[in-house]
Amino acid sequence: MPKPIRKAVLPVAGLGTRFLPATKAVPKEMLTIVDRPIIQYVVDEARAAGIEHIVFVTGRNKTVIADHFDRAYELEETLKRRNKEEALKLLETLRPNAGSTSFTRQQEPLGLGHAIWCARDIIGPEPFAILLPDMIIKSQTSCLKQMVDLYNDTGANIIAVEEVPEDQTHQYGIVELGDRISDRASKITGMVEKPAPGTAPSNLMITGRYILQPEIFDLLSRHEKGAGGEIQLTDSMLALMEDQDFASLRFEGRSYDCGSKAGFLSANIAYALEDTQLAEELLPLLHEMIKVPAAAAE
Repeated sequence: MPKPIRKAVLPVAGLGTRFLPATKAVPKEMLTIVDRPIIQYVVDEARAAGIEHIVFVTGRNKTVIADHFDRAYELEETLKRRNKEEALKLLETLRPNAGSTSFTRQQEPLGLGHAIWCARDIIGPEPFAILLPDMIIKSQTSCLKQMVDLYNDTGANIIAVEEVPEDQTHQYGIVELGDRISDRASKITGMVEKPAPGTAPSNLMITGRYILQPEIFDLLSRHEKGAGGEIQLTDSMLALMEDQDFASLRFEGRSYDCGSKAGFLSANIAYALEDTQLAEELLPLLHEMIKVPAAAAE
């Protein structure tokens, strides 16, 4: 049985420039999908997978993330006085246990690989998960839980993948597959970051969920710069692949890239339609909005 996955790293130091001016003072991870911030969905996914400790790699002006996962005494006292028991219970449910979160600072924007390396002392010599907070995954079973199950069966480094149209593969990191492990899992023999059109080894993109062995930190510590002059996680994973097994998992569910405006809005609609009351109010509006452009085009 491989060592258990107890810890997860969430790199949240990015500037969120694609959402300016909204992200000038509010971290992009705190933008809301319906009634909770993006980062809450990612943390909930990690906790549903059995993660015991979450490491947030932050940057400047990100203290509100720590505040969100802390206790809000004034708010809670106000809710108590007003007998808002349901709201109090919700806050208690979402709040991590004491001592189960850590925050460390990435002082320079040197890339995803560098952000993960910043968590090395907190993670220590054990396998761990990485969840990119731009990506939320809507699924019946936590995507990370599906990955942990595969990891427990194989002991391999695990990367979650999702199918994309062939004409879009040049926009993503794409995996090259080897032998099949199961209906949804295969060994990985290579990875290509944004391959030229028509050259992708598959149509499976890397979706921002990883389980990696701690030896990745030794490779990241070289601080070798790759694409864009940044320290790339993909480069170190390719080096680790020379000595360790990697496997892909086509998870059951759907991802939403909340780093893009279209993905962010799509996620809002998808989660809103899950709420019966919201759906009743929203569906007529959506139908009306869809009809108006169609009528104008005729």
